[in-house]
Amino acid sequence: MNILLLEDDIILQEIIEEFLIESGYDVDCYYDGEKALDAIGSNSYDILLLDVNVPNISGFEILSYIRDIGNTTPAIYITSLNSIDDLQKGFDIGADDYLRKPFELQELYIRINHIIKIHCLQEEIEFDNIKFVPKAHQLFIENNIIEIRQKEAQVLEYFVRNKGKIISCNELIENIWNDDNTPTQATIRTYIKNLRKVFDKDYFENIKGEGYRFNSL
Repeated sequence: MNILLLEDDIILQEIIEEFLIESGYDVDCYYDGEKALDAIGSNSYDILLLDVNVPNISGFEILSYIRDIGNTTPAIYITSLNSIDDLQKGFDIGADDYLRKPFELQELYIRINHIIKIHCLQEEIEFDNIKFVPKAHQLFIENNIIEIRQKEAQVLEYFVRNKGKIISCNELIENIWNDDNTPTQATIRTYIKNLRKVFDKDYFENIKGEGYRFNSL
């Protein structure tokens, strides 16, 4: 389980990081909002822990931006802002939870586990002795853990849940993208090309003029 922590209080950041690692999570820490946003764009995270008042780009701006481009990674605000207006703003932007400082570390642990349960982050799909955890964007192939991007995970999940069915690019777009940032068919083909590279076997059968069919045991 990969967590991004954005916290500009270095001492508090170290305390939270140590606690999360001891709890079994992998943690990437940032004190600068701009660097955190870059990391979110180039890595796959299961949960975001965001302070609000941080250098360069605020936690509110980060979440607003990634929600606008279709990133649905669960996010918890950890902030000293405690007004009702700030609380409302956090949830309006797309936060899944809002934790006011100071807080007990055990409370953070409870809230993280609640997020994991309601978002089914540990749900596994199996095919051909491969374990796939869609919400975590992870594939377990033999003894290897393979990380894939969020949209590629969503495309793969749709194919796996509809194996044997011919699926067009338009069907994928209609069922996966629910915002204005819809991809082109060329982008869809790129996602499928990237997924093909992950497996030794080519599960994606190209049905000329119709789409693709996912074939597995």
